[in-house]
Amino acid sequence: MTGRASAGQGAVALVAALLLSACAGGNKEVPLENYTAEEIYRQGELALEKEPKPDDALVYFQEIERLYPYTEYAKRALIMQAFTLHKSKKYEEARAAAQRFLDFYPDDEDAAYAQYLMALSYYDQIDDVGRDQGLTFLALQGMRDVIEKYPDSEYAQSAILKFDLAFDHLAAKEMEIGRYYLKRKNYAAALKRFRTVVQDYQTTSHTAEALHRLVECYLALGLVEEAQTAGAILGYNYQSSPFYQDSYNLLKSKGLSPEAKGNNWLAKIYRQMVRGEWL
Repeated sequence: MTGRASAGQGAVALVAALLLSACAGGNKEVPLENYTAEEIYRQGELALEKEPKPDDALVYFQEIERLYPYTEYAKRALIMQAFTLHKSKKYEEARAAAQRFLDFYPDDEDAAYAQYLMALSYYDQIDDVGRDQGLTFLALQGMRDVIEKYPDSEYAQSAILKFDLAFDHLAAKEMEIGRYYLKRKNYAAALKRFRTVVQDYQTTSHTAEALHRLVECYLALGLVEEAQTAGAILGYNYQSSPFYQDSYNLLKSKGLSPEAKGNNWLAKIYRQMVRGEWL
């Protein structure tokens, strides 16, 4: 991204000299209006590097927009505002700055980074499984925008990885709720959550456990064919998983085996996965 690298030794020396001159003669500060756009920008970079709070740098980047609008440094300062706000965890403001950059400079080389920052501002708030899943959906959409609009950018690969992690996060939330209901023997509610994982989040790391929990739920409800079919899918796709062994032992204790039975929703998934019958 243009301007994100730290200033070189020459720029640092320039800014240091400016700061010293600002303090000379009675320690009076020189107004930023007396500096060029480049000088203010370098002060912002130096503050971002040296000061403990990212907000200390923000004022410099904001002042460039005010004092030198429609210049190259105003453009660079705007993307740095988005970066600094995100670093300060002011995510909504960071998104607003990034969106302004995209509105003003949609074809700029930093447009991909602005789009990525917008997605990242949602993604960085979803680490806790218990949080609002609306943020996760917004993060998914944001990462998808980066992947689709800027597939050749340096941020596309990171967006793909984070998309997969966010997708996995949604499945984790469904599993968390499903386990809660299962523990309280509310099997119908638990089934709904585990079914969602198997149907909508098959590519995540939670599918094997979801299938095993389906076996548990269906056996508890006396729905033997569904339980056997869930076990069959688990055995076909995740035979090395400890969840398969648990399901196998559970079915065996009931005199049953993992095999596709009946014409239920799981039997349709089995036919699609194992037999390739996409009907």
